[in-house]
Amino acid sequence: MDGVKLQDRVDTKYVLADRQMDLVLEAMLEHYRVLEVDGVRGTDYRSLYFDTPELQHFQDHHNKRTFRSKVRFREYIGSGLAYLEVKRKTGRGRTDKARMKVEAIPQLLSDAHVKFIAGAMGKEQVLGPTLWNHFTRYTFVNKHTAERLTMDAGLRYSDPDKQEALSGVVVAELKQGRLDRTSPFVQLMRSIGVRPSGMSKYCVGLLTMERPVKHNAFKEVMLMLERVRNAA
Repeated sequence: MDGVKLQDRVDTKYVLADRQMDLVLEAMLEHYRVLEVDGVRGTDYRSLYFDTPELQHFQDHHNKRTFRSKVRFREYIGSGLAYLEVKRKTGRGRTDKARMKVEAIPQLLSDAHVKFIAGAMGKEQVLGPTLWNHFTRYTFVNKHTAERLTMDAGLRYSDPDKQEALSGVVVAELKQGRLDRTSPFVQLMRSIGVRPSGMSKYCVGLLTMERPVKHNAFKEVMLMLERVRNAA
């Protein structure tokens, strides 16, 4: 894991149906190792996203801004580890992530948090909590190249008023130092007819929770998710 941190990387996402996982995992055995922590495969995560009152981060994604940011706190359940993370799209499809360790996920940003976010984004914004998400993540490492793969299952969203689950789907994200279409996982996805999907868990979460936000640019993604869920 230390050799594939890939904080500056190219991310490629795929959305799979639950029913496909046995086939996919069997095909991955030759090329990937799975992360185990104390003999357990899979780590429970929860994240709290922060955005502006106008949901500028969501709007930037919807409007396909080349340079955009996402701010969240993420906790690795049961490990006592939590981080403040700022993810930035930096152009040409690359993603940069900065993070700082925190004691716990707060409801309000401290001065230290504000300073860290402003430094990572290159500007200051007024931010507040907008959405929780929860999932179980399985992490894989390529046996031969510096490539990491995550698979998120059991995805659900919540806020103080409601909770919604995105059942029947697994979100896979391939993380590479540079785009390499010869990756065994890329080849596997191609062989079973699964195309890359620009799915943002944050943006999909706001729509799943039926927030009153602009959503035209995400209609295709939401229809794709519905097809996958129905197939599952």
